[in-house]
Amino acid sequence: MRTQVGIVGAGPAGLLLGHLLHLRGIDSVIVENRGRDYVIERVRAGVLEQGTVDLMRDVGLAARLDMEGLRHEGIHVAFDGERHRIDLAALTGGRAITVYGQNEVVRDLIDAREATGRPLHFDASEVQVHDIASDAPRLTYCADGRQHEVRCDVIAGCDGFHGVCRPAIPQERLQIYEREYPFAWLGILASAVPSSDELVYSLHERGFALFSMRSPTVTRLYLQCAPDEEIAAWPDERIWDELRTRLSTSDGWAPNEGAITQKGVTPMRSFVAEPMQYGRLFLAGDAAHIVPPTGAKGLNLAVADVWRLASALGEFYESGSERRLETYSTEGLRRTWRAQRFSWWMTSMLHRSGSGNPFDHRRQVAELDYLVSSTAAMTSLAENYVGMPL
Repeated sequence: MRTQVGIVGAGPAGLLLGHLLHLRGIDSVIVENRGRDYVIERVRAGVLEQGTVDLMRDVGLAARLDMEGLRHEGIHVAFDGERHRIDLAALTGGRAITVYGQNEVVRDLIDAREATGRPLHFDASEVQVHDIASDAPRLTYCADGRQHEVRCDVIAGCDGFHGVCRPAIPQERLQIYEREYPFAWLGILASAVPSSDELVYSLHERGFALFSMRSPTVTRLYLQCAPDEEIAAWPDERIWDELRTRLSTSDGWAPNEGAITQKGVTPMRSFVAEPMQYGRLFLAGDAAHIVPPTGAKGLNLAVADVWRLASALGEFYESGSERRLETYSTEGLRRTWRAQRFSWWMTSMLHRSGSGNPFDHRRQVAELDYLVSSTAAMTSLAENYVGMPL
């Protein structure tokens, strides 16, 4: 098979890249080693930056997003038993976030891809990339009991942290920056009407907690826990007791409770691979970088990556210029490190220190007290949280 762009991975990055290329008349083949249902049902990020929402509208992908997405113009920060609202929209000229689950984004993107008739292959095995340093890279995989080879101009590695694309780059050409955190998030989905219209980030002596939602009838909640925590050690009663303890505030607010439909433990890490390109292979999304989820940046960074890559490929096919392809990594890393800084700051400010030193908790309280009493500090958080323009 011959195509212009081979895309490895059918998560948000790969699917959105394929759609952006289609709108420019650029052909692509998308290959995914997981099944369609698995890709759709993975419960991941749910906070979309203003730029992500604007892009989805611009490219005709926002029909369900506009009907079902929950626009939030502020967030709450809770500490010492009190909630403090940060008005994101007022501090950023009207920019906001929208709560819309990543699985819903993926569902919309798959529908859009299938409507184009361009190739999308799930359940592919033995996926490999070849000749990435040449002008004619190849993508091979097995599907339907047969071996396939796709000859490409460019390969986009959108296959996540554990994918095959990043390891295909010679080790001596990559610089890896990584930090693992001494805690994780225990996340649940609950059939409960959200008790707040906006997210609540809470610092508590027992650890961090986050109140979020996925729809008007489904609440999403998180608890800081140990990275090696056994989920069996967290029966529903214990989870609700801990959530009430960490989230309830002196004004009487507490999360509504309901049947827990899903639970799991997510380790936290910061990770950056430099550069994000090698030859004709370009990394995007989790293949290139991982951020702790506190700042809600992972999905949005992936969107920025593929928007930039699609623009560069558009220029390449229209004029033959590789100027923007050559600067893809440099521009992407600048945005990535800004997101890493913000995510690290949010994480360090809101999570119980692994040292257990009471000094650390009092320092965090002082930082939060400054944050909610300073317009400059709140503006800095708001600008980063709603996201910089693409």
